[in-house]
Amino acid sequence: MTSSAALSHNKTTSPWIMLMALTTAFGLSQSFRTIAAIMAPPLQKEFGLSAQALGLFAGSFHFAFGALQLFMGIGIDLYGVRRTVLTAFPLAMVGALVAAMSHSFLPLVLGQVLIGIGCAPAFLVCTVFIARQFAGERFASVSGTALGIGSAGLLLTGTPLAWLIEQQSWRAGFLALGAMSALAWLAIFFLVHEPKAPTSSDGAPPLPRLSVLAALRSYGELFRLPHTIGIVALASVTYASFLSLRGLWLGPLLIERHGMSLVQSGNVALALSVVGMFGAPLFGRIDPGPAKRRRWIIGFTLLTAAIFAAMAFNLGVTFDVCASVLVGVVSGYIVLEYPDVKAAYPASMTGRAMAVFTMAMFLGVAVMQWLTGLVASAAAARGIDTFLAVLMTISMMLLLGAAAFKWLPQPPTPNATGPAPR
Repeated sequence: MTSSAALSHNKTTSPWIMLMALTTAFGLSQSFRTIAAIMAPPLQKEFGLSAQALGLFAGSFHFAFGALQLFMGIGIDLYGVRRTVLTAFPLAMVGALVAAMSHSFLPLVLGQVLIGIGCAPAFLVCTVFIARQFAGERFASVSGTALGIGSAGLLLTGTPLAWLIEQQSWRAGFLALGAMSALAWLAIFFLVHEPKAPTSSDGAPPLPRLSVLAALRSYGELFRLPHTIGIVALASVTYASFLSLRGLWLGPLLIERHGMSLVQSGNVALALSVVGMFGAPLFGRIDPGPAKRRRWIIGFTLLTAAIFAAMAFNLGVTFDVCASVLVGVVSGYIVLEYPDVKAAYPASMTGRAMAVFTMAMFLGVAVMQWLTGLVASAAAARGIDTFLAVLMTISMMLLLGAAAFKWLPQPPTPNATGPAPR
């Protein structure tokens, strides 16, 4: 079937079916971003990786993913949701193959970078699609549902990946995820057609497309707004804390601190992922609205920081397992940051704001994973408990993000007067 025929055939496809197809790519990106937690022990054994190198391996995906967000946002504006994800996502398959064939650390990291670039539009296309296809008041709940369903990708990097690695090797894990990515690409190709360009609230036609250079310059307008810095500061640590635990340190924590096997740690990762699937839809549905949303976001950020701080002091295997699962539930509050960003900017800036927000989230993951790797290596060299240092570092970063979000300039209230920036 040709591309045009596929588009014609899918004109009657419901928005929900198209969103589910797009969510398959997001789910695979969730799998790729969390493989380090399960692959860490075999990779350390085969390549002799230090904690610092392991942090670089895990963070390289997110550096590539986050750095490309602005360009993916421009791609979506200029070429659309469907074409952008179909063009980029094959790089994830290539990266998985490169990583699986690696026999040294450098090509392994290169594979991670290619995977990060390929997955870069995976969730951004979902948020733009939701903004264009669903009513504004449903944005939080539909985004939460998409996050929850996409989090099914985390299930793959729990017990299933641990079992596959034990039965075969870590290389088989990369190959399996690459094959599933090809299936996701086919689902998007055949099921998704381009949503109509959004119109303004008064029914005016959409604004003309910007050139690539003009679109890049337009991001400067967003950073000139004083409340952007607080939003970016918090975005850079909230999801990063969850992904640093689930995607990097959970396996080493349970194996090295508590003597679990790889499959046992995979079972805990699976449990964390299962409860995490319900956290985002839950918080999306109980969104308190703009009047209280920011207080909720700060409160749950402080609660998460407290959980990490408690885990730092090795209160026992039962506590660490329960606390890890609790992080999976509580992290659902991160979905509230999406409507907060949407409400903080005029409609003409929503796409750019979402791109910057997503960039901050995933560059934050990269920085936190890289930084905690450095902290772990430095702690080990000084005879300090590795996980005490790592978990306290995550807790402190959450506290700093919450402080910036609270005390830096706030966005204007919805009924504020005056012209909106373009």
